[in-house]
Amino acid sequence: MFHAAGIRFPPPTTADATGLVAISAQMDADMLLAAYSQGLFPWADRPVRWYSPDPRAVFHLDHLTLPSNLPKLMRRGQFRCTYDQAFAEVMRGCASTHIADGEWITPTFLAAYGALHGRGHAHSVEVWQGDALVGGLYGVQIGGLFAGESMFHRVPNASKAAFHALVHQLRWQAVTLVDAQVLNAHTARLGARDMPRSMYLRRLKAALAQPTQGSGARWPTTLPPSAPPRSA
Repeated sequence: MFHAAGIRFPPPTTADATGLVAISAQMDADMLLAAYSQGLFPWADRPVRWYSPDPRAVFHLDHLTLPSNLPKLMRRGQFRCTYDQAFAEVMRGCASTHIADGEWITPTFLAAYGALHGRGHAHSVEVWQGDALVGGLYGVQIGGLFAGESMFHRVPNASKAAFHALVHQLRWQAVTLVDAQVLNAHTARLGARDMPRSMYLRRLKAALAQPTQGSGARWPTTLPPSAPPRSA
């Protein structure tokens, strides 16, 4: 069992067939920063399990498959998207949506990622209809790495709108590595693809050394109109 005092995990190459690298009795913001910078992420609580699967799912920002009608919905004002305005509420929305998959967004996760958000390394995208939060997502940013954690929606297309807003933000910042962790049907439809872990770790090393405007700072509430996303 890994203990928090060292903040040094076993190498990802020691993972078992499921991708499990280490188990810890606790989790905090320092452990999260250490884990993501070493190619790991947490999954499940009591105890906390740390994974580095092979292959690793990633998004390539120039090869995405967003719904063709989504820009029109955004222009019509069906959704309003913001950044870092309701981080805890987004996490709770993700927790309630995915409870059927196992209650892994526990109070331990809420506290640790909330502390990381306070340091400017965990971010949220919120999707609103009027004053109602109808969708969103959250993830972790360190340098040029953004690791997506979870998303939710309460009305059709809201999670896709959140992803569209995330892509806008990451392109604006020139983020180079977008981690989707494990490929599933939803992320595959959005354009995620598997990458060998060895290649992911090489890309991670380069991304961590990349300075970006949003790593370690709160994202601007909305993107300036002078910084449109590149065409996908």
